[in-house]
This record gives sequence, C-alpha cells and structure tokens, in this order.
Amino acid sequence: QVELVESGGGLVQPGGSLRLSCAASGSIFSRYAMAWYRQAPGKQRELAARISSLGFTNYADSVKGRFTISRDNTKNTVYLQMNSLKPEDTAVYYCNAHLQFYDYWGQGTQVTVSS
Repeated sequence: QVELVESGGGLVQPGGSLRLSCAASGSIFSRYAMAWYRQAPGKQRELAARISSLGFTNYADSVKGRFTISRDNTKNTVYLQMNSLKPEDTAVYYCNAHLQFYDYWGQGTQVTVSS
C-alpha cells in the first residue's frame, strides 16, 4: 500500500510558475513509476508527465518544454515544475504511482491559472 500526498497547488497568473510535490509512504518508492495526471472541469483525466523508476521521462505534447517532472528517491517525493503556465493548464493535478499491477492515487491538488 502506498499513500500519496500532493501539495503546491494554487492560483497563479498566466506566464507564472508553480511546483507541485507528491510525498509517498512506503519503502520501495524507487521501484515505482511516478506520474502526474490532470483533470479539467468537464474533461477526462489525462497524463501530463511520467518518470520511470530509472528516471526516464515523457510528457504530453501540451506541456512539453514547459513542465519538468523529477524525483528524489531519498525523500520519497516526485515533483512537477510548471513554467509558462496557461489558463488551459487549470485542472486538478493528481499524483500516480504504478508498479506492475498496482496503481495508487493521491487526493489531488487544484491549479488555477487566471489573471
């Protein structure tokens, strides 16, 4: 069982930056692939960024070049640095941990990009 707790969301103006954090419980965090998903009002949840257990990353085309996912296995934490934010980035952002047949989700953190 893995518990995920997100933090760092909030209100930011277009062009601004935020850094999301996701702290995970458990002793085998390094073995999990970690990801950030997001869900905008009235839309399906979509993948924003993923980082494998070995540190390989991939991004949705809509965030490529603006978002950076990283992980610190010594702190059991994954981060999402979001720069040049746009109003269309407004969503609830969810942390996900995946290992073989198991998927765990955080409770989500709201990101609102508005002037």
